[in-house]
Amino acid sequence: MEPIASFRLTAAKRSYAVRRVNFAECTHILTKACQPKPGDLVLARVQTLGSHKRIELPNGRKATLHEGDEVLLAFGNRYAPDQYEAYVPDTLEACHMVAAGGIAAKAVSWHDRLSGPTAIEPVGVLCRSDGKAVNLKEFALPTIACQMPAAVFGVFGTSMNAGKTATAASLVRGFALSGYKVGALKVTGTAAGGDPWLMHDSGATQVLDFTDGGLATTFGTPLDTIVGTTRNLLRTLHKSDCDVAVVEIADGLFQEETRQVAASPLMHSLFDGVVFAAGDALGAVAGVQSLEKLGYQVLGLSGAVMRSPLAVREAILNVDVPAFSLADLQHPATVSTIMEHTLSGRLAAAQ
Repeated sequence: MEPIASFRLTAAKRSYAVRRVNFAECTHILTKACQPKPGDLVLARVQTLGSHKRIELPNGRKATLHEGDEVLLAFGNRYAPDQYEAYVPDTLEACHMVAAGGIAAKAVSWHDRLSGPTAIEPVGVLCRSDGKAVNLKEFALPTIACQMPAAVFGVFGTSMNAGKTATAASLVRGFALSGYKVGALKVTGTAAGGDPWLMHDSGATQVLDFTDGGLATTFGTPLDTIVGTTRNLLRTLHKSDCDVAVVEIADGLFQEETRQVAASPLMHSLFDGVVFAAGDALGAVAGVQSLEKLGYQVLGLSGAVMRSPLAVREAILNVDVPAFSLADLQHPATVSTIMEHTLSGRLAAAQ
């Protein structure tokens, strides 16, 4: 362990993932015999640029990276079939920046359209004077005790890039245009600012994600942690007077954490209804049927499948739910229908 000059931390490029950290608490650095844990902060030096040539700063700007730059990242596992599969290494060995939002991990596989990961050399894990590593969980929003928003809607999907975020953002806009004070929440995935910015731009009065709960990523995170974080973030939205919340669950139903979340009675109890985003007709049908078997009220289909009228016709022939374009989700008439289904669902559950 050795002291770290504050100007060195100021000069380093800080990532979105570490935006909640008070760096005044980072007075020392562990450079040897350290086993990183998910959420630990790392000062690293860019060795070789790969597919990630920019880093997302806390304000959302994508800063260009150069070999030799020092960056402030958080260790975390990554699950991204269209990008990287990566894991927190056991030592401070050379590894990779596997997400522009600022995730350090050892990449073990990646999509063949990528050139390969950006290589980094960890300088050390940031710590306090007592040698305790600084971790994102210490800067999570405080646990509060209050009610949930009056209505909560989830967005599940078949996979990465199925259109979940666009679907969630359109729901946000639809509720906002209908006069609701709507909050948005992303509860699983990899730290990145793009989705929260889109929710803000779509009319959400407050947007939170799992990084506000002290998590750099959720791949490999225990279910009880995800559930507890989700419930606390929803309460935080309610405390901000949001009467409706839209919750995006990342990745697809085959991803382990998403599968556990979908099957969890505690998570299920949070949602008044869900919309399913899919990229094709078969995925749409399989996803809706899977969620209905778990007891969810599936309000409709959306996502990338909506680009193909033929695929939409194939899907709705096999499931008894409507298909919504992004424009549909933003229309007050759709919002009114969704809220009517919510009320009828509550009445049925009470009987």
